[in-house]
Amino acid sequence: MVDSPFKSSVSVTYIGTATAILDIEGVTFLTDPYFSPAGTEWDVGIATLTSHYEPALSLDQLPPVDVVLLSHEDHPDNLDELSRDRLLSGRRVLTTVDGASKLNPRPGVQGLRPWEKTTLNVGGKVFQVIATPCQHLPGGECTGFLLTTVEFGTTNGLPNAIYFSGDTVYLEELANIRDRFHISLAIFNLGAASVMLPGSAEPLLITMDGTTGAKLFREIGADILVPLHFESWDHFSQSKEALATAFESAGISDKVHWLEPGKSKRIL
Repeated sequence: MVDSPFKSSVSVTYIGTATAILDIEGVTFLTDPYFSPAGTEWDVGIATLTSHYEPALSLDQLPPVDVVLLSHEDHPDNLDELSRDRLLSGRRVLTTVDGASKLNPRPGVQGLRPWEKTTLNVGGKVFQVIATPCQHLPGGECTGFLLTTVEFGTTNGLPNAIYFSGDTVYLEELANIRDRFHISLAIFNLGAASVMLPGSAEPLLITMDGTTGAKLFREIGADILVPLHFESWDHFSQSKEALATAFESAGISDKVHWLEPGKSKRIL
């Protein structure tokens, strides 16, 4: 392979929580859709989750969506009922194996196991999507996604790729990504989300904080970091300010692109 700069244009629009639009040369990917109004409460058994923000775009304001990258379908802050009812049917959705089973009979939904690859033919382009491991709430499935195409080019002989982490804590296994891909853009679900499990004395961390996010970012050798999933929910314990401090301590502040909700930003 001949090395080249990242060849495609990529813009990202942050909507809220882990919901963002990735526009890649006119092909639109949507991550973890949540569009319910501020103040909505969700009883998930071990806790009641409450949102404190209005999504920057409504479902009706979305551009045509080609593919939904759904890290997991069983937590409402990553897939609310509005999106489940009005967005997923008849659309290409990539998610976990368990999530795909629960979303049946929607024909466009596909479940992926860790490191499993699928090919998408969308808008005249051919993408490869590889599922990545996650460790989130015990007993549940969650996945991240690597997205690549030959049109992205290569760096040091490795295919350029975009990585969306999904909801996960830091995992050593994820450092192996750098052996297979050059990550031009890393999109991380952060916020140090935590829950108190029955019988536990301490809250359980279920997403990365700034320190572990910065560690993973450096270990995979990524070029750019876009933080998501860090504000407006009671179970998030680390805000933008705390994340920024952690990134500065790790020496990666110059590689971080903060997004303004509702505003498309050209990243690559």
